[in-house]
Amino acid sequence: MDIDVKHTLKAFSKLGIKNIENYFGHGFAASCFSDHASGKISDEEFLKEIKKLLTQEGVDEAVEISDEAVIDAWNALLLQFPPERISLLKAIRSQYRLFLFSNTNAIHYDKFREIYRNSFPGELEDLFEKAYFSHSLGHRKPDTSGFELIIRENGLDPKQTLFVDDAFINVEGALKTGLKGLYLPPGFFITDIKW
Repeated sequence: MDIDVKHTLKAFSKLGIKNIENYFGHGFAASCFSDHASGKISDEEFLKEIKKLLTQEGVDEAVEISDEAVIDAWNALLLQFPPERISLLKAIRSQYRLFLFSNTNAIHYDKFREIYRNSFPGELEDLFEKAYFSHSLGHRKPDTSGFELIIRENGLDPKQTLFVDDAFINVEGALKTGLKGLYLPPGFFITDIKW
């Protein structure tokens, strides 16, 4: 899925969190974001924490910001699934065991599943042998515990398993578990790889 963190930063800025980039960005997250993505706090607790940030940033407590406005700002980074990447996954899943390990949260999960369904038949999870989402797994990348659980649960040989990610810190986490890693820098996509 294409994402653009700038959309969420801008949307939160419009709500009143002027320095949101100090709390959230590609490859890092402050505790309420990290805890939400690892399922340690509920959607309701997350929304409450975001509203606390708004108050800390000087937004008048009397100004009521709806949960919907916060959710829309949070989901603003979710763009679309490029069809060529979906086609590639469909083409290579007969040659390779494919797994998904995504740092996400319940709010994003619901939204990107909706985006996928509006563009393609079936479910996103159908593209993979198994999909792992950090909020339900209880582990986030780059922590090695999530990688180790996936390796163990699926009987994977780390030396024969390639982990691909667009955040270098996540690739570093995978390498620590013995997995092979491939970092996709900005402008480089899975469709650029000779499979």
